[in-house]
Amino acid sequence: MFGHRSDGKKVKGMGIIDKAEPFFMPQRIDAVNYTTVKVKCDSIDEFIARERKNGISYSYMHIVIATIVRILYIRKKLNRFIMRGSIYQRNTISISMDIKKKLEDDGEQVCLKMFFTGRESIEEVKKIVDDEIAKNLQESEVHSTTKTAGKLTSLPDFLFRWTMAFVRFLDKHGLLPKALIKASPFHTSCFLTNLKSIKLNYIFHHLYNFGTTTIFVAMGKEKVEPYVENNKELKIAKMLTMGVSLDERVADGLYMGKSLRLFSDYIKNPDNLKTSLPNDGTIPKKATKIVKFKKIKKKTKKEKNAKKERSKTKKIKPLVNKEKAEAKKLAREQSKEKKQLEKLKEKELKKAEKAQRLKRKSLKKDKTNQNEEA
Repeated sequence: MFGHRSDGKKVKGMGIIDKAEPFFMPQRIDAVNYTTVKVKCDSIDEFIARERKNGISYSYMHIVIATIVRILYIRKKLNRFIMRGSIYQRNTISISMDIKKKLEDDGEQVCLKMFFTGRESIEEVKKIVDDEIAKNLQESEVHSTTKTAGKLTSLPDFLFRWTMAFVRFLDKHGLLPKALIKASPFHTSCFLTNLKSIKLNYIFHHLYNFGTTTIFVAMGKEKVEPYVENNKELKIAKMLTMGVSLDERVADGLYMGKSLRLFSDYIKNPDNLKTSLPNDGTIPKKATKIVKFKKIKKKTKKEKNAKKERSKTKKIKPLVNKEKAEAKKLAREQSKEKKQLEKLKEKELKKAEKAQRLKRKSLKKDKTNQNEEA
């Protein structure tokens, strides 16, 4: 009460617009924004295949949950919620999801709620998720959420209506018991639905006005789709698409945009989730800057030799204008002929000069002979 809650701490020192937005849009459904996150599956599939050889079996769901947990820890504003116009920072990171004990129409549906510190590695996240699912898939096991819901739904309709109105009142005023908040799947950092598991495409799910859920992620079945690489080349690849619903009141567009890009980068680079974050609460710089996945293709001997041959051969530029090229060729030939003629003339002149010199020498010799005789 008076701004105090068991599941979060009131955020103070906010900007004017950030503080005013929850009053302009009092309901969560008023402030929901929808977007898609689409990633290529090649790096994910390679990571899963590599880890399976090491004896660890990951699924797409494990990678997505580990990424959500990491992003909620690094980008802390995403782990906020709005209640009665006030913005609260959550004390914990939690993810809710529905599972079916049997994939049948009448199969019992169970709503899980899993808690994390945010510092876990993907292996630790996988263990928490797998243990929780395995425990609740047992026929004898009844989840705490199901127990609470069972007690409420056993009431007559009019009493159930009054009870839910009273629960809403307690929640709005921070008086809802901690045990109920812990059991409620609607009081969570993020709600995830894995539609891929039932071979359905992604959807845009609404946010619940009841509870405190700020983010809803819907994983769809991966599909082979065309995409443009580096704004140049059209290619085809297997793509995973997720529909994301966000309460825009917790952070501005720039913060949301950077968070979504980081979310996409982590999913494309699952190796970055293998290490745990420090326990002292610090966030390493490398955790916010992702090393991009690069598939290294080994070159064959044939390709290496072909490259060497290409480097040896002279590159010939294509002719832009045929007429200009022909005119240049003709000019070159004419200049060549002119030079040849000039060379011939020079040779003839030299021959004529040589002949005259020889003639002069012979005349001079004759004269000297005549003088000797006389």
